[in-house]
Amino acid sequence: MNAARFTLAALTALTLSACELPIPARFARQEVIRKPLLVQPINSSNSPLYVWHGSGQPGPVRVTIDLSEQRAYIFRNSENIGWSYVATGRSGYRTPTGTFYISEKKVDKRSNRYGSIVDASGDVIRSNATAGMGGGRFVGAKMPYWMRLTGNGVGMHAGAIPNPGSPASHGCIRLPYAMAQQLYSVAPSGTRVTIVP
Repeated sequence: MNAARFTLAALTALTLSACELPIPARFARQEVIRKPLLVQPINSSNSPLYVWHGSGQPGPVRVTIDLSEQRAYIFRNSENIGWSYVATGRSGYRTPTGTFYISEKKVDKRSNRYGSIVDASGDVIRSNATAGMGGGRFVGAKMPYWMRLTGNGVGMHAGAIPNPGSPASHGCIRLPYAMAQQLYSVAPSGTRVTIVP
């Protein structure tokens, strides 16, 4: 019977050690890593855009965004509950570094700075436009699941991640749509978000 317990304990330890989610050493300060749920079809040959395994757990959430990796790491009670590729500020549109707190949340937000110019019929005349450009009506870009971080309009929201691992935004932190929705649901106003170079 002792041999059976030993075998069960050894198999459990081996299984648990294989389930660890790799996190850069500088973020791994005593965080417990759990088996991830991969969010993509099993037959996909691509890497996932994000991993989430934090549903149903109580406790405060915090987020660390690593600009050099273009990834966000989400923790609850010092336990990693997921990570995601992000798209932050491309050349000429810097994403600020430091510690911020979510100060505003809005499910259906539109940019008041970036978007498209449309004609009277609603057809796009110019994409990638800024507010104040003439030639038609300005329509702000959609920023679903908006979580404001700064007073001058930088926040986290759902958006395209055209080249995972590369910056692509006007300074905001874009997340895959489903991940933005998930983070929005667990991160209340006041959630700490640390952005590192």
